[in-house]
Amino acid sequence: MSRRLVVRIAAGLLLAAGLTFAGAAAAQAATPSHVVTAPTPPAPPAGPTGVSSTTGTATVGVQINGANGKPSSSIVILIALTVLSVAPALLLLCTSFTKIFVVLSIVRNALGLTSVPPNQVLAGLALFLSMFVMGPVLSDMNHQGVQPYLNGTKTQSVAFHDGVEPLRKFMLAHTRKDEIALFVSAAKSAKPTSPDAVPLTTLIPAFVLSELRAAFIIGFVVYIPFLVVDMVVSASLMSMGMMMLPPVTVSLPFKMLLFVMVNGWGLVVTALVSSY
Repeated sequence: MSRRLVVRIAAGLLLAAGLTFAGAAAAQAATPSHVVTAPTPPAPPAGPTGVSSTTGTATVGVQINGANGKPSSSIVILIALTVLSVAPALLLLCTSFTKIFVVLSIVRNALGLTSVPPNQVLAGLALFLSMFVMGPVLSDMNHQGVQPYLNGTKTQSVAFHDGVEPLRKFMLAHTRKDEIALFVSAAKSAKPTSPDAVPLTTLIPAFVLSELRAAFIIGFVVYIPFLVVDMVVSASLMSMGMMMLPPVTVSLPFKMLLFVMVNGWGLVVTALVSSY
């Protein structure tokens, strides 16, 4: 009995192992080892993005503004550096600096002082007087051109046109028609129909000539009293026989005293500011 039992158990184990092997083989046969998919067809080539749909020609553009319409910081820095590079020319030619500096230099020469006050002092005084005179004009240029462009409400061309308009009006108000006609004739261009039609390339040099003319007129008026003092001192020295003594040495203290007593610097500055 025990031998038969052992045989039956062994036969059962063999049968179970055979069934398990057969199930695993059937499962392996039902599931493929790898899945083969069909190849994806290639996408057709896309046309260039800068081609116009109407003309079919390529276009290239540069966008300098940000997402909200304001200029980028790099563009603002570039414009600032450009303005600083041309600022001396703008300061000398398009403002009242030229006339003020020339008049102050003539006053110094009329006094007989070649280096007092020094050029740095005269240039600084002329600079701040120019800022005082040009204050309203610069404020209008800032409100009409600079700030709208920085806020993104105006384009570059519109901001430049609106911003330069106050400066154009200032220069037109202090430019003689003869100087404008001179440059129009020299350029052999058509006569402007109105003051607003005068280009800046003609207006700026005409304005500079007008400022120089006005500065020399003021300088001539300033020179007359000091010339009279020099003549009186020279005649007095000649009458006393002191021909070896330079008249300038004697007249210089009297000219300085006269200039201080009449508050000469105040009169000159008042005349310059009142001329605008």
